[in-house]
Amino acid sequence: MERWWAWQFALVTLATTYLTPSQGKNVEFTSDTLINNVVANPRTGRLYVGAVNSLYQLNPDLGLESRTDTGPKRDNRLCTPPVTDACDEAVDTDNHNKLLLVHEAKDVLVVCGSIFRGICSLRNLSSVEQLLYFSDTKGEKSYVASTEESVSVVGVISYFIKDGDNFTVFLVGKGYGSHDSTKLISTRILQDYGDWVVFDSIIEASAVQANPFVLRYLHDFRFAFKDGGFVYFLFSRTLGIQDTKNFTFISRMCEDDQGYYSYTELQLNCSAANKYNKAQAAYVAIPGDVLAQTMTKSGQYGQVSASDKVLFVTFTSDEDPSTSAMCMYPVRSINERLVEIIEACYTVNGVINEKAAVYSPYSSKSEELCVTNSQNNVASKFKCGAEHLPSPLASKAEFALTANSSLVRKGHMTAVAVAVEMGHAVAFLGTATGEVLKVHLSAHPEVYGRASGEVTGDKVNKNLLFDSSLRHLYITTEKKITKVPVQACHLKTDCHSCVSMKDPYCGWCVLEGRCTRKQECSRSTEQNTWLWSPDQQCVQIQSFNPPNLSCKKTQQVDINIPTHPRLRPSDRLQCVFGSFISDAVMAFGSQELVTCSLPDPVEIPPTPDQQDYVSVPVKILVNNKIEVTSGEYRFYNCAATVRKNQNTPCIACVTSEWGCQWNARDHSCSDRDDGVSGDHIVKPQQRDSCPQFESPEPLLIPVGFEIPISFQGRNLDIYTGRRFAIGTELMKHTDKEVTQEQGSKFKFTGYEFAYDKQQEVNVSFHIKDRDTERKIDSTLTVVLYNCSVGREDCSLCKHADATYQCVWCAASRTCVYRDVCPSPQPAQCPDPEITDIIPRFGPLNGRISVTIRGSNMGIKKEDIKKITVAGVDCVHQADRYSVSTSVVCEIGPAKRVPPSDLPFEPTMSGPVHIEVEGGRKGTSLVNFTYRDPKPNTVEPAKGPAAGGTVITIKGEDLDTATKDDVTVTVGGFPCEVLSFGKQITCTTGKYRGQKVPSEQLTVTVKYGINTTKDVPAAYQYSDNPKIIDYNPKASFLCGGRRIVVVGSGFDLIQRATMKVLPFSDEFSQNTTPVEFVQEALSKNDTFLQFESPAVKPPYDSQSLRTVLYLDNVNEELKGFDYHPDPTFNELAKNVITETSIIIVTGRGFSKAMTAKEAQAFVGDASCHVNILQDDKLILEAPSSQPKSRSKRQRRDTTNDLLELVVKFGHGEWMVGSVYYARKDDIPLAIIIPAVIIPMLLFIAVSVYCYRRKSQQAEREYEKVKHQLENLEESVRDRCKKEFTDLMIEMEDHTSDLSEARIPFLDYKTYTDRNFFLPSKDGANDTMITREIQIPEARKAIVAQALNQFSNLLNSKPFLINFIRTLESRPDFNARSRGYFASLLTVALHGKLEYYTDIMRTLLLELMDEHVQNKNPKLMLRRSETVVERMLCNWMSICLYQFLRDTAGEPLYKLYKALKHQVEKGPVDAKMKKAKYTLNDTGLLGDDVEYSVLTLQVLVHGEGPDVTPVKVLNCDTISQVKEKIIDQVYRNLPYSQRPKVENVALEWRPGSTGQILSDLDLTSQKEGRWKRLNTLAHYNVRDNATLVLSRVLHTQSFHQHQDSHEEKNSLLEDDNTFHLVRPADEIDEVKSKRGSMKDKAMTKAITEIYLTRLLSVKGTLQQFVDDFFRSVLGSSSVVPPAVKYFFDFLDEQALRHDNVDEETLHIWKTNSLPSRFWVNILRNPHFMFDVHVTEVVDASLHVIAQTFMDACTKTEHKLSRESPSNKLLYAKEISTYKKMVDDYYKGIRQMVPVSDQDMNTHLAEVSRQHTDKLNTQVALHQLYQYASKYYDVIIQSLDEDPAAQNKQLTLRLQQIAAALENKVTDL
Repeated sequence: MERWWAWQFALVTLATTYLTPSQGKNVEFTSDTLINNVVANPRTGRLYVGAVNSLYQLNPDLGLESRTDTGPKRDNRLCTPPVTDACDEAVDTDNHNKLLLVHEAKDVLVVCGSIFRGICSLRNLSSVEQLLYFSDTKGEKSYVASTEESVSVVGVISYFIKDGDNFTVFLVGKGYGSHDSTKLISTRILQDYGDWVVFDSIIEASAVQANPFVLRYLHDFRFAFKDGGFVYFLFSRTLGIQDTKNFTFISRMCEDDQGYYSYTELQLNCSAANKYNKAQAAYVAIPGDVLAQTMTKSGQYGQVSASDKVLFVTFTSDEDPSTSAMCMYPVRSINERLVEIIEACYTVNGVINEKAAVYSPYSSKSEELCVTNSQNNVASKFKCGAEHLPSPLASKAEFALTANSSLVRKGHMTAVAVAVEMGHAVAFLGTATGEVLKVHLSAHPEVYGRASGEVTGDKVNKNLLFDSSLRHLYITTEKKITKVPVQACHLKTDCHSCVSMKDPYCGWCVLEGRCTRKQECSRSTEQNTWLWSPDQQCVQIQSFNPPNLSCKKTQQVDINIPTHPRLRPSDRLQCVFGSFISDAVMAFGSQELVTCSLPDPVEIPPTPDQQDYVSVPVKILVNNKIEVTSGEYRFYNCAATVRKNQNTPCIACVTSEWGCQWNARDHSCSDRDDGVSGDHIVKPQQRDSCPQFESPEPLLIPVGFEIPISFQGRNLDIYTGRRFAIGTELMKHTDKEVTQEQGSKFKFTGYEFAYDKQQEVNVSFHIKDRDTERKIDSTLTVVLYNCSVGREDCSLCKHADATYQCVWCAASRTCVYRDVCPSPQPAQCPDPEITDIIPRFGPLNGRISVTIRGSNMGIKKEDIKKITVAGVDCVHQADRYSVSTSVVCEIGPAKRVPPSDLPFEPTMSGPVHIEVEGGRKGTSLVNFTYRDPKPNTVEPAKGPAAGGTVITIKGEDLDTATKDDVTVTVGGFPCEVLSFGKQITCTTGKYRGQKVPSEQLTVTVKYGINTTKDVPAAYQYSDNPKIIDYNPKASFLCGGRRIVVVGSGFDLIQRATMKVLPFSDEFSQNTTPVEFVQEALSKNDTFLQFESPAVKPPYDSQSLRTVLYLDNVNEELKGFDYHPDPTFNELAKNVITETSIIIVTGRGFSKAMTAKEAQAFVGDASCHVNILQDDKLILEAPSSQPKSRSKRQRRDTTNDLLELVVKFGHGEWMVGSVYYARKDDIPLAIIIPAVIIPMLLFIAVSVYCYRRKSQQAEREYEKVKHQLENLEESVRDRCKKEFTDLMIEMEDHTSDLSEARIPFLDYKTYTDRNFFLPSKDGANDTMITREIQIPEARKAIVAQALNQFSNLLNSKPFLINFIRTLESRPDFNARSRGYFASLLTVALHGKLEYYTDIMRTLLLELMDEHVQNKNPKLMLRRSETVVERMLCNWMSICLYQFLRDTAGEPLYKLYKALKHQVEKGPVDAKMKKAKYTLNDTGLLGDDVEYSVLTLQVLVHGEGPDVTPVKVLNCDTISQVKEKIIDQVYRNLPYSQRPKVENVALEWRPGSTGQILSDLDLTSQKEGRWKRLNTLAHYNVRDNATLVLSRVLHTQSFHQHQDSHEEKNSLLEDDNTFHLVRPADEIDEVKSKRGSMKDKAMTKAITEIYLTRLLSVKGTLQQFVDDFFRSVLGSSSVVPPAVKYFFDFLDEQALRHDNVDEETLHIWKTNSLPSRFWVNILRNPHFMFDVHVTEVVDASLHVIAQTFMDACTKTEHKLSRESPSNKLLYAKEISTYKKMVDDYYKGIRQMVPVSDQDMNTHLAEVSRQHTDKLNTQVALHQLYQYASKYYDVIIQSLDEDPAAQNKQLTLRLQQIAAALENKVTDL
């Protein structure tokens, strides 16, 4: 045992070491189970972790020091400790840790769990493995904690004084569990004293301990603490009335209160309206200076000092469950309010401000609680109350202590811890999604970050703890503890990123150049040396003096740095300009001014192109390496200023910001130099002094014509006598001569410009000195214009501004400058030309706008004189006129149709005529047509009331007018037009009517103002789609998980999308809205299927919400969670051995994935995922080596490594590489232990099982033991052999089953076998074969008639009449009734709701009949009526899915285990008796010698692989074949396997082969009996190789028997036997002469073998129990049909007086267990594709009988004469009976299944399966009954008024005429 513990410890240590990350990552500890509580020892820093079934002791770095297992233990809430075998209900129960308390003084840890009624133990604080005290025999007084997981428990160590001795105690507060101690608050002693025992409750205070009313208050304790001699408990509770709203209270009492007299409760409100009403977690800490001042200033907390304790509490809200808040309560305020309330109660009758302020909680007393007392200060005199003073007390809601919420967040805050850094309080808040938020509790508390660490999505445990240095925080989630630093300052490497964190822990240490806590910055006490992060301020250069400098100069610069840190004399200060370093000095007496030398001009970088300065980076360094601040300094270059404008070099120079001057003589720009002067020098900012040319004339120049330009010159004295040239880019580098006129006036001849890109462009000219080619400043800019651009016709040309002088040139048909056109300008433009009409069709009523496009249609809107469209006047819309090119008018209605006697048919179409100013007219070439649009249909015809449905309107001539003219409304609600053409589509708006679904609404299409077209009753607004549920409810970020949404009304939806939207997050800078979208994969009316959208970084799983968009209906999927993608560890084992199991470890697998959905691949082959746990995947690799996935690996033949890829949805992970082990690779060192250890375990388990079962058998059979005493000696050897057999043979059956697939039958086969296999034709029944003989010519008529017959059956009056008529016929026997009911079930399968209605009606009649006949208990006992069989079929239909999902697996396992057990021993092939069976009549009563052989079977034609098959040497050849087929084809269902008669078995012992068969010429004869051949007969040895081959004809079995005589000799009368030969007549004569004693001896010896029944039963017991539990267990799912039907029976029982509870029990038993389960249990082949042999069938009957016995109320009296089968399960029957009773009770307490829910369920079954069934055949067969009893049915219908109303007789006659050519009265 010690060795085992050592192994366990080593494994956990290894796991912890493995999970401890490398440097830089957080330290973690992972528990195997859910962590409940964590506490710290403040002195040592150790942590104690209470988890489910485990207790861990960790060092401060989360290393495991000690652990102990605390569960699971055998327990039950109903059992009173100590739990012994006498408690039958005891099962292995998980132990949840409820309370951990550190008692440091005594080195003791108090540990309380949920088992044994919450008893505690004491453990060694230095080594928790060491148990110091535990006792479960002390009774109720030692029950401390709660047995229920949901009940919270808190506690605190305190003291208690008695008889002058000071005792250590702990106070416990806990809610109420159904089997707990009733003490709300109790004081527990930690040692024995007098009558007290350890953990005894030493104070009895009934008011807060054992009040009968307290259960109503739903206490939820969250926190307990001590302060100032008081103990405080924080909890939420209801007020004990019907309202379930929670309120939060803090209760206080004195530490050494001997009677809880001081117990007082104060309500705490968070927010003024107490919106946040339920406390979740709390922490007590000092607030620090800043928070204390803030709280005091706010005025709501009173005076708060930095050293006062404050209670920080997080709350959730019942009103708004999506948010939570944190509130703060100074402990001083709590105490003051409590004293106020206590004082009021002690002195002034509990009244404050004339209002009652106090009441007594948990009390039913109505009399006055408080008293009136003339004494003052009673409360201060009796600080801890007194027996004569009222208690317990509680504040009324109006006197609650209220605090405003300091912080409100989306989501739940589940934990809080507060620390103070430099007087600033910082709160750490854990959330339900696994984050820990960091909050600076300033005047406006702000979340400034998250604690570092992986966010797993699990809730943060309320135990949020600091380490002893307050530098780290221990964050506990469900199974993990992480140690994270409280700050991460060091990660920020520059001042700006450091201060942008706003982290109160951090600041920029200026003189060390790093982000640190203040105490880590060596000179932080000096001014400006440590800049606190929340201040958001770094050291910055404010200004330079001089602000900039010429790049040709050097001097010193003063740098002004207001926040420069104070330096010491030893500190060296330097300035760095680019790469130039110079020493700097601080100005005397100032910390702000730094003086530096600037670099020499040669060290200044060159001036960049397009710039006139260069920026040089500046850094201020301290002590050669630490950068204090930085900036940039500008060196300007005057010579470069002319780059800015080459045409005006002087002006660019003197107007620059650098103060440069211009030398006109040198044509140069230089730094200002006051020493230089003269007329040629232009000083800074004197632009008017620059030599320049200006004022061009004219300012407008046309293209294509040369116009002279004149301009002015100024300040040109120094250029006297010089020649100038003018040019511009558009003159193509051609400069023209400038001529000087009088004075300062200049001129040049102009230039013929070409430009056609736009109407106008600015042209700037430059002027050069012809001699020097230097540019002289020119501000000459003119506008160049082109008449033809944008003026394509005459009207547009005439419309141009007159200053342009554009004319229409008729010769060239273009618009040009006046002087360019050689021909004279025409007075009038050409006639208008119309090129297009929009639209070309209009409604007859007109009133739509028509746009006429063309040219020369006037210059102004008044030019349009007249417009006609198709002969109808069209009103010009002047405001929409565009010059020349576009005219818009509104047409009138079409001309009236002339009288019909006119000879010609009038036309509604014609051209457009337009007349413009000057009598010019134009006619269109295209026609405009009036027509009448006719919308006819609307699709779809219905949609949701929220709108968003795109409807399509079809009809004739819909594309009349334009999209802008058309509006669509649906019932008056607008429909936005999307597309317009031959069809119109629009999107429906929201329906605002009252009634949903709406009436059939009219869809109206309106063309223009006058034309309205209706489609009546075309559209209906229906109910919006409803989402009932969806599954699964989580996805990884990688997406791709199949999500099925269940609801209703989805058929109306056209577009369904799932969108994932990130919440806006205060930590994310990204503000652009992002969404991740996925369209629905498939949908029907009740199902939608999506793949969850993949969420891309940087969005994490915490800030996402998922919304379904169903057209206009948006539904948020609350509770749909995204989880971070899983992480995978490296594979521990890369080799795949014969077990083919691969184990992949990692984290987070089960968060959003199941084994069914997950995929895995080895190479290119898929491998099955057997088990998926959160940290483990178990994969079943392909048995043979697959190919590699990648081509590269395929080419590399030397490489056997295959990629192992795991796929979750869209996420794919290459987990590692694996390879297949070669068989000879496995070393002997592995093989030997691997074989021996399981063998030893197997033997140990076998011995244990046998001993247990044999003891049980002894107890059961004690009454019959005396019969065996006289035979003891004679049978001892036999018994010993039996025992040995059982030892050797017993093995575990489950291993095979877990790997095998369960061969469920499909629904069609399942129903066929259940409904029709018991019929007289069995498998040949027409319903199973689907064969009905109908001539080809009549098939269509018959099909039509059968459909009419189906409609007739759907008429309730007809069907009820039909059934009653048939049942009244004497020749309609029980078999016919059952068959008829099954046919009816198939025929009505499409309408199961109707079928259920018929069944209910018939059942009510049957019930009334039985109750009136005074024999209600007989109802449903047999299937003698149609309705009883209908009920059986109804159950079969409704429970099919339950069988597949729940009960099928245990049933299949039971069948497989039974078959395995039977075949393990000899089975007589002729007598059908077995050595191992449960049925005494089928027990093989002789001792048969046999041995187990392993055959190596080769299947002919299927490759060289052999299959090992275990058989017995006494098996017949047919039995061997069966076992071989079972093994070789084990992965195929039975129906797909070859049959025994179709295979041959050949043994090849030598060179020749021998075909083995049951009978041949070598068969042994004994008298006239012939023994069947066995393997022993052929002498087949162990490990022999046999060949199995398929044969076409059974004759080939005997192909070695040549002669006819030989064959005949084998086919004689069947006098064959296998193991036991039947007694011959001769033998019988002999036996008659034998003595009676011999007979008795023989009989008794046969009875000996009955012990085998027990051994078989013991082996199978687990499987039987599992099946019974799956069907009847309290935890199993109850199918809705069962609940629905049992409620129906309950209702009917209440309706009848003489139906007692026992009768109701019988009805339920007859309707479900006896009718359905027993049938399935006896016939597994009704559910699975298997073959049930007679021997297995016999044992199944015993189990089925046991099941039936368990369901009966009557007690079975057992005696010696009772059948062995009854005795076998006698002990278990009582357990099973209780199970049945509990099952029936449990169903009664379930939420009822409404008719609507049941009908929905039935409709879904109909929809899924009906089309697979033979409905037509069933109708045809049903009609045979109608035909057989035709006359009687007709007569019955004629007598029924309801039938007459519906003309049912006539309808049946018509059907008969069609089906049989019957002559009718028609």
